[in-house]
Amino acid sequence: MKSKGKSVAVLVVLAVVAAVLGFTAVFGLGTDKSLSYHNIKLGLDLSGGVAIVYQADKENVTEEEMADAVNIIQRRLDRKGWSEAEAAKQGENRIRVEIPGVEDAEEAISEIGKTAQLMFLTESGEVVLTGAEVEDARKEVGQVSRNSASEPYVALKFSAEGTKAFAEATKNNIGKPIYIAMDEDIISAPIVNSEITSGECMITGSFTGESAEELASLIREGSMPFNLTVMEMNNIGARLGYNAVETSKTAAVVGVALVFLFMLLAYRMSGFAADWALAIYLALEIIAISALNVTLTLPGIAGVILSVGMAVDANVIIFERMKEEMRGGKTMRASVQAGFSRALPAIIDGNITTFIAALVLYFMGTGTIKGFAYTLMIGIVISMFTAIFVTRLLLKCLIGVGINKPYLYGVKKKQGGELK
Repeated sequence: MKSKGKSVAVLVVLAVVAAVLGFTAVFGLGTDKSLSYHNIKLGLDLSGGVAIVYQADKENVTEEEMADAVNIIQRRLDRKGWSEAEAAKQGENRIRVEIPGVEDAEEAISEIGKTAQLMFLTESGEVVLTGAEVEDARKEVGQVSRNSASEPYVALKFSAEGTKAFAEATKNNIGKPIYIAMDEDIISAPIVNSEITSGECMITGSFTGESAEELASLIREGSMPFNLTVMEMNNIGARLGYNAVETSKTAAVVGVALVFLFMLLAYRMSGFAADWALAIYLALEIIAISALNVTLTLPGIAGVILSVGMAVDANVIIFERMKEEMRGGKTMRASVQAGFSRALPAIIDGNITTFIAALVLYFMGTGTIKGFAYTLMIGIVISMFTAIFVTRLLLKCLIGVGINKPYLYGVKKKQGGELK
């Protein structure tokens, strides 16, 4: 009786959890409906965004310089969390940037169009070296002088060519300042006390930890080979259109409903447990995408659907193993235990290999490829949890409350009484 009461209590708790998660995913929390599908950012193909065209402020731009500029802008887009944004060369000297779901276009222009041109200048204005000779830049915290308190600063490491140029500059300017300028703004003016031959120096100033890291990141990305001029800025509509989006939503609902129905008809109480776990999975997936500010596009939706299929596939493998154990004469509890134990290695192997592939796509890909990989990785983690742990707990509780006949779990009886 105690075991039955415990099983009932766990089922009630899981029902409440599913209801709370479902409510959160649909209606959200608070007036801003946070963590719900309402707060999921949609990509250009679903909701539109901003398109910006930059032009190189330089004559006779080389292919290599254009490629470097595109790569720098793409890295800045990725660093800002715009995983679905794309930068591409347009014509001979222009770069087109498309950013989905942005609210402040001017901020986007400012962030991605920074030239980040670092220069070291003498009092006379002579440029002794530039960011091209900087090998590494990182934020550090420590004393910048003997009696000062610890504060954030940016530590620079020069290349071999930069080390030589900086040593020469400090040798010729002892007792004088060397100005460190970013985009023609003086950010530091340290006095040279001696020749610096180590190939390292620090940029000091009124930095916060965040601003020091921001500056180090800009420098690490490399100096833009030229200044950029904004030629166009347009709002662009959803490529698929409203009707196509609504049709896609309807198709998704119908598809999920058919999966639920199939699992219920094919595996009965096992399918009921799988549907329950799958409902929790879908709610968690929506909440995770909203909380992580993932920009959702059609490839991203494909990643979600693929992970749904993997979650269902995991349950099918488990249930077939359970049925084999039941046919072998084992009790219901033993069949559940053995079914999960036998299916677990195959499920883990399949999910890990898919996760590794998604990880490679995320780090090696750009734009919509990263979006697909991101949603797929999120889905794999959540589906593993629901398929293995939630479904198992639900089955144990269902058996614990007395629903323990093999035919209720999809195992049919032959006329002679044998199970099939």
